[in-house]
Amino acid sequence: MKTAKDLIIPFAWKDRHPILLDRFFYVPGKYEYVKKSFPFFENNQPVFIEYCSGNGQWIGERAKRNPQFNWIAVEKKFDRARTIWLKSHRENLPNLFVACSEGLIFTRYYAPKAEEIFVNFPDPWPKLRHAKHRIIRPEFLSEIYNILKPGGKATCVTDDAKYAEQMAKVFNQSPDWKMLFNMTDLPDYGRSFFNDLWISAGRTIHYLSFERL
Repeated sequence: MKTAKDLIIPFAWKDRHPILLDRFFYVPGKYEYVKKSFPFFENNQPVFIEYCSGNGQWIGERAKRNPQFNWIAVEKKFDRARTIWLKSHRENLPNLFVACSEGLIFTRYYAPKAEEIFVNFPDPWPKLRHAKHRIIRPEFLSEIYNILKPGGKATCVTDDAKYAEQMAKVFNQSPDWKMLFNMTDLPDYGRSFFNDLWISAGRTIHYLSFERL
């Protein structure tokens, strides 16, 4: 059985570089990135990508229920990414891969072509001066547009009403996307730590979906 000690980045910070390990892709910060393809999977099954994966509860269940698809969890915090990696081994999910990376960087330089992407409970960065850190912004939309096939979908989930408004605004301002729905109830979407946390706190969950034109 894999343990946390089995996932070690095998080089010093000064020697950092993107590296493909066992079902784990590590992208260091503050690095001169170069576009490059990596063999994340040994098959040609359709790929689905989740951003802001947290501890991996949502994507782990999706990968378990849909073994005919490949799933990539993108999580920038190493400890959380390692938790997902352990889950993929503990629950024997060879179709679940983890990318420890900032979402925009992974998408721009390394992500494979995808059928659909999901952004689940991203940090809302509520202060205006921090808005540049939000993952849903025009630059990110341009990058996911490049990896999605025509007709591919992007679904965003948040408990922050103002962020939901901003998400809708950013997508709707682009001619490359069409809104499919904006609702506060989607029973079959799946559970996650943050979903359960905010529902128990009485927060409203916003589900927004868009189609790539």
